[in-house]
Amino acid sequence: MIEKMTRYDFLVFHGEYETFLRKLRDVGVLHVSEPDEGTEASESVVQKMQAKARIASVIAKAEELTEKETVRSDAEAIGAEAIEEFEQGLINIDKAKAELAALHDTYRQMEVWGDFDMTTVQAICEAGVQFRFRQCPTAKFNRDAANVFIIRETGTTVYFIETGESGIDSEPAQLADRSVSEIGKEISEKEAEIARLEQEQIAISCRYLNSYRWLLTEIESGIEFENVVLSTERAAGEKVMVLRGYCPDSNRDELQAMLDAEGIYYEAHKPALTDDVPIKLKNSRYTRLFEPIMRLYSMPNYSELDPTPFFAPFFMLFFGLCLGDGGYGAIILLVCTLIKHKMPEKTRDLVRLGQWLGAATLLVGIATGSFFGVALESLEWRWLKDVKQYFITDRNYKAALGGYSPMMLVAVGIGLIQIFFGMAINVAKVIKQHGVKYALAPAAWITGLLGTAAYFLLPLPEVAGYCFMGLIGVSVLIIVFYNSPDGYKNPFLGIFKNIGSCLWSAYNMATGLLGDTLSYVRLFALGLTGSILGGVFNQLAFEFGGKAPSVVGWLVTLVILLFGHALNFGLNMIGAFVHPLRLTFVEYYKNSGFEGGGTEYRPFKTMENNK
Repeated sequence: MIEKMTRYDFLVFHGEYETFLRKLRDVGVLHVSEPDEGTEASESVVQKMQAKARIASVIAKAEELTEKETVRSDAEAIGAEAIEEFEQGLINIDKAKAELAALHDTYRQMEVWGDFDMTTVQAICEAGVQFRFRQCPTAKFNRDAANVFIIRETGTTVYFIETGESGIDSEPAQLADRSVSEIGKEISEKEAEIARLEQEQIAISCRYLNSYRWLLTEIESGIEFENVVLSTERAAGEKVMVLRGYCPDSNRDELQAMLDAEGIYYEAHKPALTDDVPIKLKNSRYTRLFEPIMRLYSMPNYSELDPTPFFAPFFMLFFGLCLGDGGYGAIILLVCTLIKHKMPEKTRDLVRLGQWLGAATLLVGIATGSFFGVALESLEWRWLKDVKQYFITDRNYKAALGGYSPMMLVAVGIGLIQIFFGMAINVAKVIKQHGVKYALAPAAWITGLLGTAAYFLLPLPEVAGYCFMGLIGVSVLIIVFYNSPDGYKNPFLGIFKNIGSCLWSAYNMATGLLGDTLSYVRLFALGLTGSILGGVFNQLAFEFGGKAPSVVGWLVTLVILLFGHALNFGLNMIGAFVHPLRLTFVEYYKNSGFEGGGTEYRPFKTMENNK
């Protein structure tokens, strides 16, 4: 559900404004409204944002370095020199790595010539002996040339020494002024230097990481504070500061206690429909697990109903029907149960959601008799003998349902229930936003459709039949002549407006209801596909395994089963998440009249209140 909010308008003398904001931030319950038009950031805010980006980059690199290290738990006040020390350490490491890469390049250039002393070569050259290091492509090299000593050949290049004119089209080799062994020693020293620098950087990260985080939070708090100042409207020749914000009704007492104690002038109002009221959700422990799914689309706006409690049970059921296999559901439930207490608190609710989705899949698998692709109704196990006739399968119910698959009818039935439930939620939303008279036509559509279905499909007594006919007639009158209540401001034009609106609504209802209902067949199709693929992998595993010797056969069977079910599980998990999302965000949201576009409640508060 959406928490009720109260709008506050403050008038504060400009000399006392910063003190007021600091006390407002200490209370930490007011969501400050942003101005209607963008406000140019001050130079101070720009500098803080640049510092924020710099520190965020430092934190990201420090977290990489301390991934498997013990970080100092407390934070200390630090200045710019601590950031500069970390950044200089990164620069030193990058410089040393660049020098190491250059040494490796030099080593590769010299390695082809072997390990020799360059001073000896220089002495030979000074004695008047021509001694030139050359290289050329293999295709151009003349093996019969004089004054040539081949040192090494690769697939494409010949490296040789020329002691006189050879006539070979070659180019001089790039040589270092030291030997291969000397370069190798430099490489070892440089690698040791890099290891030392990295250890020093890890030590700095372990010491200062929480301090960097503390500093980042301080800077973010400062940016937020200055943005609130910039968002403030100035009045009375800039002598009075005007600020607007919203506070949850559950926190009003603490806010008003501060305001009364400080003697701040304020006005409290019930928000208007046109106000951009922030949204604070207050759901049960179960419903709260589905809020991340709702946020994938949009937050509701303040004038409508929070959709989370209404789609949560349907989403869980849809997931179970799409995955459809009790064995897969048991795996999800077991894994989530085992890892729940090992996960960080921020992600623990997602694991709890996994438990509910796994339990739903397990229950669907039990109801349909499907475990790891095995149709339990086909097994002759004694303990199944008395229960397998209750599984919701074609064998047990198809004939009784006129040849229709029972799971297909279940999927369509659940779809119709959600569609009409969504239409009922839309009626409640219209009543909340505009009043009862605007909800009469949407309610008449629900009553008329359900009444018509009951009249033609149920064996009703004669009196009940007349009652339903009367109900349908009243619904038709409302739909035709009262679907646009404001049209009766001009009675003559209002009749035509209502009739035209009725025809358009009837067309949309006929096409939309049919299309929306058929969309739910995917629940049946996806579950059936997963079960069939699981059964196919079982059959392949035991057929191929049975053709091999006993030990090898069991190994082949195991490999096919693990690979096949892992693939089937992965593919079906994607479908079991995506398609319920689609049914929720398209079919249900459309029929419930969901508008969205709400802004999440973010109170103006201090770092301590953020913890």
